[in-house]
Order: sequence, then structure tokens, then C-alpha cells
Amino acid sequence: MVLTVLQRTFFCILLLAALPAAAKVSEYRLSNGMKVVVKEDHRAPVVVSQVWYKVGSSYEPDGVTGVSHVLEHMMFKGTGKLGPGEFSRVVSALGGNENAFTSRDYTAYFETLAVEHLERAMELEADRMRNILLDPAEFAKEIEVVKEERRLRTEDKPSGKVHEQFNAVAWRASPYRNPVIGWMNDLEHMTVDDLADWYRRWYAPNNATLVVVGDVQPDAVRDLAERHFGPLETSDVPVLKPAAEPKQAGETRVEVRVPARQPYLLMGYKTPIVGQSDEPWEPYALHVLSSVLDGGESARLSRQLVRGSAIAASAGAEYGSYSRLPGMLLLDGTPTDGHTVAEVEQELREQVATLREELIGEDELKRVVTQAIASKVYEADSIFYQAMQIGVLETIGLDWRLIDYEIKALKAVTPEQVRTVARRYLDDNLTVATLTPLPMNQKAGRSASVDGGRHGS
Repeated sequence: MVLTVLQRTFFCILLLAALPAAAKVSEYRLSNGMKVVVKEDHRAPVVVSQVWYKVGSSYEPDGVTGVSHVLEHMMFKGTGKLGPGEFSRVVSALGGNENAFTSRDYTAYFETLAVEHLERAMELEADRMRNILLDPAEFAKEIEVVKEERRLRTEDKPSGKVHEQFNAVAWRASPYRNPVIGWMNDLEHMTVDDLADWYRRWYAPNNATLVVVGDVQPDAVRDLAERHFGPLETSDVPVLKPAAEPKQAGETRVEVRVPARQPYLLMGYKTPIVGQSDEPWEPYALHVLSSVLDGGESARLSRQLVRGSAIAASAGAEYGSYSRLPGMLLLDGTPTDGHTVAEVEQELREQVATLREELIGEDELKRVVTQAIASKVYEADSIFYQAMQIGVLETIGLDWRLIDYEIKALKAVTPEQVRTVARRYLDDNLTVATLTPLPMNQKAGRSASVDGGRHGS
């Protein structure tokens, strides 16, 4: 369904009305430095508890890449009180679910369960924050699991290899050049001592944030946090040196030749993020720009490359405004039969050139804002995602209150600002990766990465 500008405006008003009244959020700081953020949502007697550690693959030095992710796996292998796998069995017996995930900027552990079991979840997390057992036999088994995960997600997956090689050449100094799952050579030479050192260094209450969302009372959550996390000892958390990426002086290209069924193109322009931009509105203008290109069937890439010229089977744009270090605005595409990667690249370049020269329409701007509001409405239905938003912002060094500011900031973006960021950042500051398919029966050598979790998350 295609909406007129008037219909979109009316729809936007309806969505704003659908947004729940600002939920009460409380925050505390325990005496040992651990931050606690509590958001009330009393629609159901359910709670999500998440512990976020300020450590991920971007913290890792050369030689031990992947250690954050491997340690995440080992966090389920037992403490002095619980045997291997018992953490998960206890939560399951309570009718809850749990898991964990590692990214470039953080590692997080979570439980979703009935509110009366919140204290048990906190007790379990507090126990493994300082008391895991790194058994060599368990490590020997788990490192093989991680290596196989890497093979499945990267080395045997053509698009995974492209993304890994793309990051490796695009970033000169930024630790984002390394894969979250680690390089295979580092995994093969990783030791239990590497994990123990990483655990002692980063897994401490003064490097963690507890986020609780659900049918809870903030003071009661604070009391539970004090009881279980409050007695834990702190660590001397290292202060990282700045990892400033030097200005790119020209276009960088990389070709990946592996057995694959389809060619593939990935392009990336280095861009600023919220809290690290020359002008505070720039990340929001980049968000709008990305959504103008790829924000549903009516967006430009779908309308012009996929359905219009039909040279692309798929084409997309992606920009993340929240991260610890500056990132990229990404464009990608897969050509249709009879067309080439070069044609898709030329079309994507023409789309960028148009954004640099012409102002976007008011109707496109309204569509992007409407979609952002709709997204907030849908996200508010999930207590897990509400907690995720808080945890991400707090862990990368921002304030959770930015969640409520985002819509206002997007509504303030002008067409002129979108053109300005296109001219400022979408230039020779570009990396291009292409996948050239080899015959599928030809064996490729093992090599590259991806995020991970105990359950393959």
C-alpha cells in the first residue's frame, strides 16, 4: 500500500498516540561501582535480567582475537557451586530461558523468567561474575566448538568471507578490523591462561551494568542487587588507549574468490556516530540517508534497482549510529542473472551521487520518521528489546536517555542536512569488496569470522 503525504502524516500521529507513556526508569550505583538500571513494565508478571560487560572483540590485542567470545562460551561451564551446563538447567527448571552474545563492543548475559525467580537469576549471575572454573578439559572441548562455528559461519560461507576480508582491509588502526569470533590461527593457539587473564581483567562489578526490565519495583531490585552483586570485589579495569582511524586517502578494493553460487558486492563509507561527530545532528542525518535508500519496498534501492531496472536480486543500505568507535555506512547488492557486480556497483554509485547533488523529498523524510516511530512502538512490546536498548547505550559509553531523544532528533533532520552528510562522508572514503564465484565443486582454503554465542547466537 502506498500512502500519500497526508495519510503518512495521519499515520504518524496515530503511532505517536500508540507509544506508551514514558515508563519509569531508575538507576543506581552500587558501592563497588556496578551500575543498575531498572525499567518498570507491569503488563505481565515477567522480567528480563541482563548483565553487560564493557568488553568485546574491539578490546582484544593481536594474538588473542576471539578470546571474549570463547570466554562467553566458558561462562556456562561451571563455578565452585555449579557443574558444567547446570546454570542453563536451573534456569530452564524455573520455566525461563537464557543465553549470551558477544559483539565488537560488549558481552552480555541474560535470563527471561517469571518475576518471582529474579533473585535466583541474580544469584547465578553474581556467582559466575567472579567464580567460574576454567577447566582445561572443558576448554579443550569448547574451543573446538568455536572453531567449527567459525568454519560454518565464515570459512564455508561466501558472504561471511567477504565481510571479514572487507573489514580487514577497510580499517587500518581500528580494532573493528578483527572478526568477533577471532582469526583461526589465534583460536588454534589460545590457552586457558589467556581466558583466565581476560576474565580477571574485565569480569568485575565495576566493569558491568545490570539491566532489569519487567514487572518489578526499583527499590526491590536495588536491594537484590546489593545482596548478590554488592559484596563482589572490584578489578583494576584497564584504560584503553584511543584507537583513532587515520583518514582514508583514497578508495580501497578487495576481491574474494571462493566457490559460490552468486557474485556479491559490499561497499562501505566511514562515518561518524552519536557522540563522536563534528555536528550532533550528523548521525541522525546519516540514519535518514540510509533509510531513504533502504527502508522498505518504497525505498530507492528496492524501487529502482530491484523492481525498476531489475539488475539486482537484492540491494541494501545499513548504518548504525550507536557503537563504541566510528563505523561505516554500508551498501550491498547481488546482481540478477545476466547482470554483473560492476553494473550493481555503478547503480549504487549513481544513487550516492544523486544524494550528494539533490535534496531528498519531504515525503521521503516523513516516511523515514514514520518508520522510526513504528519501530519504537513494536520494540516497546518486548521487554527484552527494551533492556537491550538500555544495555547497548550504557555499555558503549552513552546515556540510555538517548532512546527517548532519537525520534525528536530524526524529526529535526532537514533535506539540506542529508545532502550535507552525503557530500561530507560519501566520497573517496570508500572500501569496495567483490565476491567472484569459483565453481562450487572447487575446494576453497579455510580462512575467516562472525559473532557468536553459546547457542550459536
